[in-house]
Amino acid sequence: MIRALIAAAALASCAAASPAPVQETATQAPPAPITIDQPAPLAPAAPIAIPLTPVSGTTDALVAPDLSALPRSPASANPTLACAGAFAQGGLALCRTAPGADILVDGEMRGAANADGWAVIGFDRDAPAEVSVEARWAAGQIRQTYPVAPRDFSIQRVDGLPPQTVNPTEPAVLARIARDRDLKNIGFASREPALGALSGFIWPVEGRISGSWGNQRVLNGEPRTPHYGVDIAVPTGTPIRAPADGVVSLAHADMHFEGGLVFIDHGQGLISMYLHMSRLDVQAGQRVRQGDVIGAVGSSGRTTGPHLCWRLKWRDRNLDPTLAILGVAEGRRVLDVAG
Repeated sequence: MIRALIAAAALASCAAASPAPVQETATQAPPAPITIDQPAPLAPAAPIAIPLTPVSGTTDALVAPDLSALPRSPASANPTLACAGAFAQGGLALCRTAPGADILVDGEMRGAANADGWAVIGFDRDAPAEVSVEARWAAGQIRQTYPVAPRDFSIQRVDGLPPQTVNPTEPAVLARIARDRDLKNIGFASREPALGALSGFIWPVEGRISGSWGNQRVLNGEPRTPHYGVDIAVPTGTPIRAPADGVVSLAHADMHFEGGLVFIDHGQGLISMYLHMSRLDVQAGQRVRQGDVIGAVGSSGRTTGPHLCWRLKWRDRNLDPTLAILGVAEGRRVLDVAG
């Protein structure tokens, strides 16, 4: 079923150093910047729903979402900046521009394109209806706008969690959480030069979706922040495979909330995460290829049963990892003119 989903999504649908600045002389003026905008403002994207279908009449057993309704974003006609992918809240897209060009999203510097001009961008859960993407290099700059489709999110209730995993108060637990936060911040700060995301994304495990991305979580009756993972219910010991090429930036067997935890840096600040693992088969600094086994599913940390919580983050934006499958496939299909 999951393979069919991936196929349907595909059909539907970093960082090299910045180039050296041009040296100015008294007799040579710097080239004038080039700015190209789309001629008319984009109409707001219509809301989309990615339904989760109940299984066996229960309210918390869910199957994988249908991603075929997500919008396809065509590349720009201008050859010096083109973006395509899953332009929706939580989505991921690829852009192609001048090699080494600085990339700005909504006016904020977001790294640089690699030596072949590829860059990755992402949109968080509450992204506005329009995004501005800009590329700057020594000879000029180009800015374009794209629509971002809003999504509908559900509410999920999880009861029976140990109180200290929901509202910890013990000093030793709080100290452990602070230590864990520091370790995770180190993992998030990783900036792998190679853009492993271009290898495409696959599911790390295949199973029943037991928790959807972006839904509002109510833990032990208390509303919490949205759930930024996709929960996949499979038995303890199920192998977890790297969904794309990258470098392990964190591997820790015993986090307070996450239990066994692995981060993979896929380049340009795109970090995937794997929570509640029962076994870790990799260590920090290790390079992995798509399909490599990085460990096994478990129920460690704050969880009520064995499953994999799969997460994805681009710099400070939480992304839906299932949309990385769609976004990279669509971006490569539209933009990979070099074959």
